[in-house]
Amino acid sequence: MAETIGFSAAEALAIVKAAAIEYAPLAAARSSAPPAAVAEAFAASSLLGGPTARFETVAVDSRKAGPGTLFVALPGERVDGHDYIRQALEAGSPCVLAEGPRWARLSAGLAPLLAEKGAAILLVPDSLGALQILARERRRRRPGLVRVGITGSSGKTTTKEIAAAVLGGSRRVALNPGNLNSDIGLSQSMFGIGGDDEIGVFEMGMNRKGEMAELAWIYEPSLALITNVGTAHIGILGSRDAIALEKKAVFSRFSGAESGFVHENDDYNAFLKDGVRGEVLDFGPRSTKGFRGAEDLGLDGFAVDWEGLRVRFPLVGRHNLSNAIAAMALAERVGTPPRELAAGLERVRPLFGRSEILRGAVTIIRDCYNANPDSSEAAIEFCDSLSWGGRRVYVLGSMLELGAESAAAHRRVGEAAGRSRADALFFFGEEARPAYEAALEAGFAGPVVHEEDFDRLGRAARDAIRPGDLVLLKASRGMALERLAELLNR
Repeated sequence: MAETIGFSAAEALAIVKAAAIEYAPLAAARSSAPPAAVAEAFAASSLLGGPTARFETVAVDSRKAGPGTLFVALPGERVDGHDYIRQALEAGSPCVLAEGPRWARLSAGLAPLLAEKGAAILLVPDSLGALQILARERRRRRPGLVRVGITGSSGKTTTKEIAAAVLGGSRRVALNPGNLNSDIGLSQSMFGIGGDDEIGVFEMGMNRKGEMAELAWIYEPSLALITNVGTAHIGILGSRDAIALEKKAVFSRFSGAESGFVHENDDYNAFLKDGVRGEVLDFGPRSTKGFRGAEDLGLDGFAVDWEGLRVRFPLVGRHNLSNAIAAMALAERVGTPPRELAAGLERVRPLFGRSEILRGAVTIIRDCYNANPDSSEAAIEFCDSLSWGGRRVYVLGSMLELGAESAAAHRRVGEAAGRSRADALFFFGEEARPAYEAALEAGFAGPVVHEEDFDRLGRAARDAIRPGDLVLLKASRGMALERLAELLNR
C-alpha cells in the first residue's frame, strides 16, 4: 500500500518559515517589496488553533474542501478566497492557509467555528507563496521521482499526455490533472504525487513574467522539454524574445546533472541552450534516436516507424506528430523499451477540444480548446492537406490574450485562411474582425461571414453547412466554440 504523504499544521508552519530566505526573491519579483522584507514577513508566519491538524491534499475552491484538505484562501481580482473560509471549515477542512491582514477582519466571526472544529489557521504574508513552498516540500517527500517538465507556447498539454502514455507502460506516472499547469495549478498538482509513483510528467505553463522561475523552483525538473517558442501570451510578455527568455527559465534549477530538450528547428534553439547548467539536446525528426519516419494517414493519424516497429499513432496533424516525437525523445532518454513505447503511442487519445475528430454526416475537427497564430495556421494547413471529396468549411474564432499584437495576429490568420483550400469561411468574435477583413483582401472567392453573436453564427453555419462537409472549429477556449459542434450534430 502506498505511503500517505501529509503535513501537520505545525510542520507546515516550520516548512514555510525555513524556506523564507530562499523563496523571498521569487515572491519579491511579484511585488514591489525587497527580498529581505519578504523573507522577514514569511519568517514571522504564525499558527492559530490545533498544531496537530493534518492534511494530505489542497484545495483553492471551498467546494472541494473537506477532511484531509488544506484550504488555501487566495485573493483574486473578482473573488477573495478568504470570504469562503467559513464554508471550508464547515466542510471539514482541518487547516486553512490565509493571509494575516485579511484574516484579521474575519477572525471575530470565525474564531468560534475554528475552535469548535479543532482546526488550524496558518497565517502567512502571501497565500500563493506559502502554497508554493508547501508544494515543493510535498514533491521533495518523493525523492526518487524522475521529474519530467514540459513547457512551450503550444502543444504542452498534448505532449504531457503522450509522454505519460509512453512512460507509463511499466511504471507508475503522476501528472497534472487537465491543464493545472500554472503557479496555482502546478502547486496543487504536487499534492497528487503518490508514494509509489516513479515518474512525474508535469506541464508547466505561464502567463506572466517570472512565473516559470517559480514553477521550476517548485518542481525542479530532472528532464525538461520546450516544445516551441511561439506567440502565445505575447500580449502579456510583449515579444517572442521575452517569451523565449521566460520559457528558458524551465532550466533555471539545473545543477549540471539534468537534461533539457529543444526542437531542432526552433529559431531560438541556440539561445535556449546557451548558458544552461546541464545538457540540452535537440529533438525532432532528424534528432530523436529511434524515430525513422512517419506516414501521414490524414484523419486516422500516422503510422510511425519507431526502432523498426510500425506504430499507429491516432492524433492528427504534423503538430501532433511533433508532440509525439518530443515524448519519444523523453522516453528514449529514460530507457523505455521500444515495444513499451510503441504500445503507449497507440493508447493515446485526443483530449477535449484538441484535434478531436467527430465523424458523422458532417465531419468536424474540434480544435477549440486553445488558439494562437501558430496553432491556427497549423490547423488550416492540416485541413488543406487532406484528401477530401466534399467541401471544406473553416470556422475561426477569436484568439485571446494577444494584447497589442491582436489585430496583426488575426490578420495573419485571416490571410492564411483567405489563401486556403476552404470553400467557406466563418469568423467569430470581436477580435476576429481583422481576420475577416484580411481573408477578403487575400481574394477569397467563397462565402465569408463574420459574426460577434453566437446565435447568429449558429444559424448562418447551419444554413450553409451540409452533409459531406469537413468543418474546422478553431478558437481560444473563452469563445466556447464547441457549442457549434453541438448544433451541427443535432
